[in-house]
Amino acid sequence: MRSGLSGKVYLVGAGPGDPELISVKAMRLIQSADVILYDRLVNKELLRYRASHAQLIYCGKAPGAHAMSQLSIQQTLMQHARQGSTVVRLKGGDPLVFGRGAEEAIELAEHGIDCEIVPGITAAIGAAASSGIPLTHRGYAASFACVTGSRCHGGSPPIRWDLLAHGVDTLAVYMGVSELPAIREQLLLYGKSASTPVALIENGTTPDQRILISTLADIHAIAAAHSLQNPAIIIIGEVVRIRGQLLAAQEQALILIG
Repeated sequence: MRSGLSGKVYLVGAGPGDPELISVKAMRLIQSADVILYDRLVNKELLRYRASHAQLIYCGKAPGAHAMSQLSIQQTLMQHARQGSTVVRLKGGDPLVFGRGAEEAIELAEHGIDCEIVPGITAAIGAAASSGIPLTHRGYAASFACVTGSRCHGGSPPIRWDLLAHGVDTLAVYMGVSELPAIREQLLLYGKSASTPVALIENGTTPDQRILISTLADIHAIAAAHSLQNPAIIIIGEVVRIRGQLLAAQEQALILIG
């Protein structure tokens, strides 16, 4: 804590789940912070590296159960910064990908609080890579989009499923487990092939990672049959087929080595 000086807030991405995927800078900030406000999807192993004097404040949000309101989070950040503290706002994935990081940064800036954003590996990139699925691949996909599944029934701005169905090669859907029927319906409505391959990745990059492979037509049935749970990323696109090629190549290599 810097006595007599205004503190600083760092909006830090904790990465996709595996604690070893956090950046060196993010780890250094965890080790030096006076106060850490952390989210539900942050791997708790990271908190073991905090300074002995650091105050931990849980502000996670689960569907229908928020430990703190967004307003309370922002007020808490400002309160501790004004007391001269170095404050880390630790968020799962990347702070600016469905993390409300920009809202917090703007609020802090408007109140004269020094703030820095520290990137993290977002869940879609981490989960796809750890599953052997490239989001882009020569001959398969030259573009990808990160999409929220939480606004399938409205919201502003609306999700342009009409554009996503044909204008983007690979879709990575966050917060979509409970909305799989609606996602399927919208993409099929706008002409996406029912046979488009889909990967459902639960707890990506962690020891509990689970990967379900399906088609767009069957995503809800497959997820229900296997009791798919949040957090999960849904990868939709031809690139999902690359996982099978990779696994086959690895298996063949083992046979040759053996």
